[in-house]
Amino acid sequence: MRGSGRAHRLPRERRLSRSADYRKVQAEGRRVVCGVLILNWLERPEAAGGRVGVIAGRRVGSAVVRNRAKRLLRETYRLWQRRLSKPADVVLVARKSIAGKTRREVERDFLRALKRAGLLEEEL
Repeated sequence: MRGSGRAHRLPRERRLSRSADYRKVQAEGRRVVCGVLILNWLERPEAAGGRVGVIAGRRVGSAVVRNRAKRLLRETYRLWQRRLSKPADVVLVARKSIAGKTRREVERDFLRALKRAGLLEEEL
């Protein structure tokens, strides 16, 4: 059933791609540490929309583990992107404890971080 998730996809313009954008979010934005991830965010103008970037450093594990961590974080953001209360550039940093976690466990920490940051719409 290819194409059924198009409405919820994460298009290229919704992703951070330049290292300068990552640095700006981490330097000027705010930060919340929650479980298996670190959430960095910088609010954007309403018309701009939100973007996401994902980082998994070598401390997280081997290339296989890092890539899985990044996929988990990207997928979790993709599923919840429409519930963000305001547009923001978001940088998700995987922590070492993400290795071996399920998507549900990652999602739980992601939602907790969004609530602490005040980025999640209230009605769940």
